[in-house]
Amino acid sequence: MAQYEIPIAENVEMTVQRGKVRAKGKKGELEVDFLHPLVSIEKKDGKIIISSEDKRRKTKAIMGTWRALLKNMTTGVTKGWTMEMKLVYSHFPVKLERQGNRLIIKNFLGERGTRRADIIEGVDVKIDGESLKISGVSKEKVGQTAANIEQATTVRGFDRRVFQDGVYPLKKPAPVDE
Repeated sequence: MAQYEIPIAENVEMTVQRGKVRAKGKKGELEVDFLHPLVSIEKKDGKIIISSEDKRRKTKAIMGTWRALLKNMTTGVTKGWTMEMKLVYSHFPVKLERQGNRLIIKNFLGERGTRRADIIEGVDVKIDGESLKISGVSKEKVGQTAANIEQATTVRGFDRRVFQDGVYPLKKPAPVDE
């Protein structure tokens, strides 16, 4: 039988109900479904226990992924996650602005139309000139928002060696240093 025990941090409240794990901390709250027919998850004695009778490599990989997700949840609700991106342009001055849950990219490569990138709910994007700071409680949502922004500024129809314009990540999602 394979088993992982993850201790619950002091300032984090975690509950497990039918495969749903809810973490609550000073920065916010997260809820993730952990459902798999061969792997079980439960809370016992101040620890989250992930266990399985199956000893196959695939099952152990799923258990390791769940362990990492639980660790990321704990870090997210206690410290939060942040990521930095940089706007790079050389031919046309680009303007970034936030409108609700969208990032609007104007004058990218001199295009008349605007490009849009979705900002996932629960994620905050701050624009400071040519740099963007993306922060939130969920590491996955912070990373997906950054991917949406990067994908919206993908250059098509031009030589990438010449037109290197775009919004690029400077740092991966990391816990917020206080």
